[in-house]
Parts: sequence; structure tokens; C-alpha cells
Amino acid sequence: MDITLDPSRDDLPLLANTSHMLVRHYALDLDVDFESQVIEGTIVLFLEDGNRFKKPSHSSTETCPLESNEAFNFRMPEPCPVPVTNARTFSSKMAYNDFTICGKGEKDTSDKDGNHDNWEQASGISSSKYCCDTGDHGSEDFLLVLDCCDLSVLKVEEVDVAAVPGIEKFTRSPRLTVGSEVLRNEIIQELVTMPADRWREQLDYYARCSQAPGCGELFFDTDTWSLQIRKKGAQTATDFPHAVRIWYKTKPEGRSVTWTSDQSGRPCVYTIGSPINNRALFPCQEPPVAMSTWQATVRAAASFVVLMSGENSAKPTQIREGCSSWHYYVTMPMPASTFTVAVGCWTEVMPEPCSSDDRPSERPVPSSQADFRCVGVCGHMEYPCRFQNATATTQEVIPHRVFAPVCLKDACQETLLRLIPSCLSAAHSVLGTHPFSRLDVLVVPANFPSLGMARPSKEKTGHVSESGASVIKHGLNPEKIFMQVHYLKGYFLLRFLAKRLGDETYFSFLRKFVYTFHGQLILSQDFLQMLLESIPEEKRLGLSVESIFQDWLESSGIPQQTCGAVSKWIQVNRRPRKRKRGERAVVFEKLLPDQLVLLLERLLEQQTLSPRTLRSLHRTYRLQEQDAEVRHRWCELIVRHKFTAAYGQVERFLQEDQAMGIYLYGELMVSEDARQQQLARRCFELARGRMDKSSAEVVAEMLF
Repeated sequence: MDITLDPSRDDLPLLANTSHMLVRHYALDLDVDFESQVIEGTIVLFLEDGNRFKKPSHSSTETCPLESNEAFNFRMPEPCPVPVTNARTFSSKMAYNDFTICGKGEKDTSDKDGNHDNWEQASGISSSKYCCDTGDHGSEDFLLVLDCCDLSVLKVEEVDVAAVPGIEKFTRSPRLTVGSEVLRNEIIQELVTMPADRWREQLDYYARCSQAPGCGELFFDTDTWSLQIRKKGAQTATDFPHAVRIWYKTKPEGRSVTWTSDQSGRPCVYTIGSPINNRALFPCQEPPVAMSTWQATVRAAASFVVLMSGENSAKPTQIREGCSSWHYYVTMPMPASTFTVAVGCWTEVMPEPCSSDDRPSERPVPSSQADFRCVGVCGHMEYPCRFQNATATTQEVIPHRVFAPVCLKDACQETLLRLIPSCLSAAHSVLGTHPFSRLDVLVVPANFPSLGMARPSKEKTGHVSESGASVIKHGLNPEKIFMQVHYLKGYFLLRFLAKRLGDETYFSFLRKFVYTFHGQLILSQDFLQMLLESIPEEKRLGLSVESIFQDWLESSGIPQQTCGAVSKWIQVNRRPRKRKRGERAVVFEKLLPDQLVLLLERLLEQQTLSPRTLRSLHRTYRLQEQDAEVRHRWCELIVRHKFTAAYGQVERFLQEDQAMGIYLYGELMVSEDARQQQLARRCFELARGRMDKSSAEVVAEMLF
């Protein structure tokens, strides 16, 4: 593959060879240490080789320069004295909410205080044979490549799943007729292909297998963007171990997590999603084709709450004094980039007691929704799908929890708790069945970079090699994640389509689309093609996939849309300072937040707006009380037109909405106005200690 990488600024490589092997399930077992700002432990990968799922591929003379085994120099790393949790020490007393690991006949061999200072004893290996050797083995062995960055990989080993009690049910061949490697891989193949109605049993055995002893270390090496693993003598993906345990720890500077403080000043850590997704949290497969399930056990001090994007409402289990364990799992296969975790001193905001009349009720499903319920076979890979559950399809409000810093508890109780049921009910009425059975809502710190994840898609990657490796174009450009135009364009495109087609036609299509493609990866083309095919010819009004792409996705800026308020404000701005006698005052209609965003976007195109116009604009719409999206555009107007009377509002925005305020720093500096530049530097000095690393780097480049 002929590509030019500039990892420091530009392209984000996706090196996992997903065409050869896919991770079907991750089992994480981690400890969170706020003192060292490190997350460490193990992850077990349950793999399926490409012969099971590979489709005929197009021949190509291009190859990825990182595909060849010869590109990697396997070496002996320095033995690491850091104590690492032994996977076998948590097998019998680990608690799970929705299923139980029996652990019959096993003893708890863990230390009572949970410490494992004796590495050799805890791991069962000798440091003299730690990790991989230094020999040159050529390219005869198969190489498993994972996306990995900013991690310290300590050890990689094959997992002896055949040693798990009761695992015999997953073997087809008698033990005496096949080799041990073949037997272990056969077990994993049977495990990962279990039918969806046996998901509880499957999760149980995933957990059992993840705690099984190791049966041999694997050679590994790391570079900036990947972890490469091989087993001597395993020349194909079929021969390669299908259950692999990796011992590792994160780095404080890792770009997948942010160590910071919440609004109450208490320490917390959370996944930030961009710019490199989760590869600095655990070794994984980033390409979107790598859909997998996961389960995770995370331990932290008892004063902390652990939240994850799991399907179960986890509760803490005390494993020793001062330390609690939390367990989450997911049964819907999803990309690794959707894995999220947040650990902090959050408090659960409980609703005040209310009468049954105040609670949202489950109403019969309207006919427009019932048409898409429990009909036919889902198009996604098999998992316990709620769209095939008649009870789930009528559930307007799914169970949910709200967590927040202590200082925001009352505000959440007064406002947020009342909004969530209405929002969930509205989502159900528009889109139909909720894909997940529950929801956790967390009020994140102000420095949370909320503009989305660097999620790879076919439209953002370069040529995909036969191994599955590729790059996300401009994926590492630090400024890219703070540009908001593409998010706005997507939103207003949907509004444009709804207005053009009519709400009834448009929302009926949305429900059909969600049902058809739920649980699958889709592209913009899929959405638009199905939309145009689903509506009568007379309603298309000249629309085509090509014209929509040209107007909305391939051109800069937001296409012109009719907005009567814009012309009124332009007229107001052109009028003399004093209104003539008898002249009527302009009457402005109340605008919704999205309409305000569009109005302010249009006014930003004006060369001059007078202070009088800006004051009137602020007073008419009470802009300082609007949401962050509206206030961001308002601050842009303040900066663009040097409206000094409102500079305090810009300062407040930069302090309280850091992630969305990155663009404003650039606007303040490019004006070459001394007062604005001083404002930018003062705000940055006050906020930089609470900003995530990427944001701070971008702003520092702007300011200095």
C-alpha cells in the first residue's frame, strides 16, 4: 500500500490485520490507580481466524508496508518490576450482576490485601524467559497485529481454555485424537459462535476462560502504533492461538484517557474518544469491520464510582477494605471505539418520590411503529436483539441512572432528571425501539472534548490492504476534532430533508431505516439511497444522492436556507440609530435553539454589525441563557465585531465550555487586536491545567 504517513500531525494508521483474524470478545480485568495515574491489568482476546468469515477479495498489487513479518524485530524487553494482577486470583469470588461464575472446586488464592509483589510467584513464570527472544525467525510465522499506542505491554501469553472445568461441552473431537493447540482453538470457535439465546452462558464461559492459566508465552513487539504477536511454529491464522492474554498498563500521558478533576475538585478519569480512540486504553482492532462484544471488571478505591458503556446496571462489590470492584458487559457487537469508561467521585442523583400519575406510561405502539416490530430476520450478526422482543418495542422509557459531582446534585435533580424521561419517550416515538436496555447519564467535567470520536469509516480511510490495514486521512490533525462545521451540516441536512419531504414521510422513513440497519455499520450513501427509494417520485423534487453530496458533503460551509429572521436583522443593522416617528418596531418571532444557531451562522457572514444591533440581538433572544451551541456562535459574533461590552461572556465561555471554546482562541488571535489577544492568553492560563492534552496543544500553538 503506497501511503505517506505523518503520524505527528496527520494520518492515523489502522494497522490491525482484521482480514486475517477478528477479535470477537474482549475480557478486561483492570485496576485504576489515581496516585500514579495508571490503569493496569490484563485483557484477554477471543479470536476467530479469517477462514471462518473471509469473503472473496479483489486482487491488488498494492500491499501494506507493515504487513510483512520481516518488518518487525522481536526483542527482549527489560523485565518490569511493576506488580500486575494475576488473572487466576479473581476466579472464585468475583461478583456479577446478571450472571454468576461458579468456580466450583476452586480456592481463592489471592492475597488478603490484594498485593502481588512477587512477580514470579503471582504470574507463574520466570523473569529469565520473560516475553520474547532476540532471535531472527524470518517470516514463516503468522503475525497478529493490533492497534496499540501509549501502552506498556508487559507480557503476552496463550490461555489454556481447555483447563476450565466443564469446557468439554465445547469440544467436538476427543482429546486423544487432536493436539492441544487444535483443541483449544476448537473450544474458542464453538464459544464465539454460540447462539444468541445462550448469551448468559456464553458470558459466563468467557469469564471462566479469561481466568484460566496461561500455557506458554508468545513473542511480541511494539512500535508507535501497533502491538505484534506471534507464536513460533504457528504459520497461519488457523494455527495461531484463539485466546490470548495481554498484561499491560497505560501511561499517564496516554491519549485515550484524561486524568483531571470534576466540578467539585475531586479527581476523575474518563475516556476521551479522540484523537486516537481507545488504543491507548487497551490493545484492540480499530477498523470498523472489527465488531466485538466485551466484559470488564474494574477495581478502584471504594470512594470512586466506575461507569462504563455496559448493558447492565453494575453495583460495587467490596473485594477488600477500601477497594471495590465493578463489572459491566455488552452483548451487542460494536466497534472498539464505542467502549467508554469514567471513574470518579460521582454521586447518583436519585429522583424525588412522585405519584404514579407523574411517571411516563407505556402506551400502545402506533401502527407506523408496529409495522417494524418483530418482522422477519435482522440483518446484523447474531446477538440478543431488542428489536425481536415484543416487550422491548413498547418500552418508551428505559431504566436510567444519573451521576454527577456532588456540587451539581441539586441542579441535576431539579432539571436533568425531569428531562430524561421526556427525551427517551420522544426518541422512542420518532425512532422506535431503544437499542439498549438501559442508560447511564454522567455530567462530565468542563474540559470534556465533546465534538466526537475519531471513529474510522470507509469514507475516511485510504486504500485498505489485504490484511485490513489502512489509515484515517488527517485523523491525527489536532485541529480537526475542534472543527464544528461538519457536525452542523449533518444536523441541518436532516432538518432540510424533513422540511422538503414533510414530517410524516420523513419520520416514517427514519423508523424504517433504524429497524432495517440497527446493529450494522452504515454509510451516508446507505441512508440517502434508502431515503430516496422509500418516497414517491413526486416528493423527491429533483433530489438525488449525487446532488445532496455535492451541496452538503463536498462543498464548504452550510448551504443557504430560508430564514426570515436573518433579513430582518440585516434591515435593523442598516437603519439609522434613531427610529423615525411613526415607524413600527420590528417584531421577531421566538426561535428554537437550532433556529438560533442557523441565524447566528448567517449573521456571522455579515461584514459589519453595530453594537446597537448586537445589544438588541442579545436582549431579544436572551442569548447568554441559551445552550452552549448558541452561546458559541454568539461569542463568535462578539469577537468578530469587537463588541467589548460582552467580552466577559467570552471569558465565561472559555472557562466553562473549554472543549467548544477551542475555535474561539483562534478567532481571538487572528484578529491581531491586542485586547482580544490578551483576553485569550489570560483565559488559557486559567484553564490550561484543566484542559485535555490535545486541546491544550492546539491552543498553545495558536497563542505562542
